[in-house]
Amino acid sequence: MKRNTLLVVATFLWFCGGFAYADAPAQAPTPAAIPLYNGPAPGVDPATAAAEINESSGGGHVLRNVTAPTLTPFLPDPAKATGTGVIIAPGGAFMMLSIDQEGNDVARWLAARGVAAFVLKYRLDHTSSSQALFAIDMGARIFHLMHRSTPDLPKLPGEDAAVADGFQALRLVKKQAAKFGVDPTRIGFMGFSAGAIVTTHVAIEYDADTRPAFVAPIYGMIALNRPIPSDAPPLFAAVASDDPLFGETATQLYAAWRKAGRPAELHVFDKGGHGFGMKQQGTSSDHWVDEFGWWLQARGLMSRAH
Repeated sequence: MKRNTLLVVATFLWFCGGFAYADAPAQAPTPAAIPLYNGPAPGVDPATAAAEINESSGGGHVLRNVTAPTLTPFLPDPAKATGTGVIIAPGGAFMMLSIDQEGNDVARWLAARGVAAFVLKYRLDHTSSSQALFAIDMGARIFHLMHRSTPDLPKLPGEDAAVADGFQALRLVKKQAAKFGVDPTRIGFMGFSAGAIVTTHVAIEYDADTRPAFVAPIYGMIALNRPIPSDAPPLFAAVASDDPLFGETATQLYAAWRKAGRPAELHVFDKGGHGFGMKQQGTSSDHWVDEFGWWLQARGLMSRAH
């Protein structure tokens, strides 16, 4: 009984914290997406791939069974454009993408302030087309993560493909920087939960062609089992202290960056839970995105370089 109760609670925490939010305002149409690869993604056979699922939940949308990864550009008014770009990886335990409140809504906020934003729809672990069975599987995964025996997060199914898509997104945006009106030396990467795990991989495993200008993992990280590179990109991290998955681990990432002598800033909010994203909950975590904008501004990335 106790296990079943915890499973239900974990599912509730994820669905309420991860993507469900009520009374979402009407949004402008989403821009057209750009395929991440020239042809099918590596290892994907379109003839046998499951159909992608787009579901509505409390005014937002989530995607499942993504096999054809894309980037959706949200470009600012040229008169406001700063030349800075950010790739955004939504979260969802590599089983879904919280595409609105951890993706499109963030992108719109950035674009309104002159920053080009690119929402990454990365490949996911396969899930059942049944919402009920999906909820059970999601609950089981979150239960496992919440009750892991060590602070380090185990590698999750779907993680490797998502990370590969993250690096491919950086290659694509850098290669087409002029088309998007961004400076290839000012392209960063940010993500939420599972997307923050992708972000952390990107932050320490890059090469000369994929190094991001800055990184912003929001409530998520990986086990730091390798040295932080001596030229690691500046880090902005945010988490709520009552996050049941990452509330105790975000300081490790910050400490590792500082130990390596690299710029880092960490915001630990008193309340907010896991998956606060762009939700308004009446907590200080509501303003994480303002803090991120101020951090970009302090680094000279909210105005065009001369």
